Amino acid sequence: MKVIAVANQKGGVGKTTTSVNLAACLAEKGKRVLLADLDPQANATSAIGLGEVEGISLYEPILGLKPAVDMILPTRMENLFAIPGTMDMAGAEVEVARMPNHIVQLRNALEGIREAALFDYLILDCPPSLGILMTNSLVAADEILVPIQCEYYALEGLSKLMRITEDIRNSGNNPTLAISGLVMTMFDARTNLSMAVIKDVRDHFQEVAYQTVIPRSVRLSEAPSFGKTILEYDPKGPGTIAYQALAQEFLERQKRGVSFVNGVIE
Repeated sequence: MKVIAVANQKGGVGKTTTSVNLAACLAEKGKRVLLADLDPQANATSAIGLGEVEGISLYEPILGLKPAVDMILPTRMENLFAIPGTMDMAGAEVEVARMPNHIVQLRNALEGIREAALFDYLILDCPPSLGILMTNSLVAADEILVPIQCEYYALEGLSKLMRITEDIRNSGNNPTLAISGLVMTMFDARTNLSMAVIKDVRDHFQEVAYQTVIPRSVRLSEAPSFGKTILEYDPKGPGTIAYQALAQEFLERQKRGVSFVNGVIE
């Protein structure tokens, strides 16, 4: 099982939209996928039509109180499963910080899921911050997927994420952690700015930047309010086509093993 942290501490970049719809499109392609919602706002949970379930989240597993495998719920989609998020996760930020070896709590909690070998991919929808839950996610992950908005200051914060990635590698807590891809989101072909941002990202990061770009789409914005993935809400729309293409490119990259570590493409 490969653990993918979808992370960007900058909010409003399409992180949860990418987590949910990439997971759905991978499931559509026959991969068994687990989506874990680590954001106390639980937007990924509601976006796939799950409500808050009492006692079902990563809150107790990350504190070492219950097995994470007991928190897995099925979704409407074949091959797609989820661990919901709850407001309790906000409390975990404080409680985990008080624990010895707090940075490895999530990795330890997910070990049982790894050992069960139930899934091909575990996608972690990280909160938009650089707090305890984010750093725990990066220590638990095999690689990081970073959504970047096609707007001014698109790369703002990426350098911080790269530094944290390097710190985690150097600390020995996750020596193989790498940024495996940058996904451009909210692309508007009508604006010179969107084109300029994509060129800038591709010039700087070359193969690490995905060729697939996610368009700005009203349907993508609407789908979560109906508790649906874009596959369900707009099966033939541009958002669905883009995320299906992203899933295909993601799988091809998994075979090639492209990653970005400390400024060097490997």
